[in-house]
Amino acid sequence: MAYSFTEKKRLRKDFGKRPPILDVPYLLSMQIDSFKSFLYDAAGRGKSGLQEAFESVFPIVSYSGHVELQFVDYELGKPVFDVKECQLRGTTYAAPLRVTLRLVIYDKNSKKKTTPKEVKEQEV
Repeated sequence: MAYSFTEKKRLRKDFGKRPPILDVPYLLSMQIDSFKSFLYDAAGRGKSGLQEAFESVFPIVSYSGHVELQFVDYELGKPVFDVKECQLRGTTYAAPLRVTLRLVIYDKNSKKKTTPKEVKEQEV
């Protein structure tokens, strides 16, 4: 029978003779809170975290100024495997990130550069 990576790990025994004086704090709370503040739900999304990172990069304008790439929205999909399956396989608990972008092509012949010739919106 083949064992997975996590099943091969050794169990650790505590040979300490003194009882613990202080309770051990939950050390992952800082990382979990940081992760949750970085990835907001669509309803409570403000100008922080991943939303702020996308808005700081976009819009991207071409050198000539006739083409512009705009950020519209992002969405996190569901992970492929659940937590237990990822632990057994030794893989990461990853979820797909889908971003909706808008490509605006402005009319070169118009006097105003703000008149769009063509607009395409796509989820990437």
